[in-house]
Amino acid sequence: MRLKEGSPLIIMPIFEHNFTVNAALAQVIDFHRDPHILKRLTPPPLIMQIHHFEPLAEGSIADFTLWFGPLPIRWVAVHVNVNFPHSFTDIQRAGPLKYWRHTHSFIPISNSLTRVNDTIEFAHDAGPKGLLSRLLFPRPALKMLFTYRKAVTRWMIESLATANE
Repeated sequence: MRLKEGSPLIIMPIFEHNFTVNAALAQVIDFHRDPHILKRLTPPPLIMQIHHFEPLAEGSIADFTLWFGPLPIRWVAVHVNVNFPHSFTDIQRAGPLKYWRHTHSFIPISNSLTRVNDTIEFAHDAGPKGLLSRLLFPRPALKMLFTYRKAVTRWMIESLATANE
């Protein structure tokens, strides 16, 4: 848990996930720069509808709806601290949670192995207002989401690297 900036009374839960990919740092970065990749990283049965997704850069916007069956959840995020090839952060500007800050960082382990770190600081609204986000985004659901993303990221990047050999 971490204290939210500017508000020492709010303690933020933190979710962390990391994995390695058998690929060079540049390949992992190119993968994450693709504005269509978020849709591929969304596990079934969720459906992602992209309304507007700017190329990844400082201040770029991602506007999408996540469909949980018949339930649409609109989400708008802004990208900040875009520091390629090392990291970038997306912050929820509008969406289901009170607060969401997701930092992606990339660490080259060797010329052909890269570590991907995801750190999410998040908070649910209190009381009934936060009930939906607590139901849809509990820690076990985040673990399942990022385990899926790990598998897809590895498969897509490593398949592409094999095809280019």
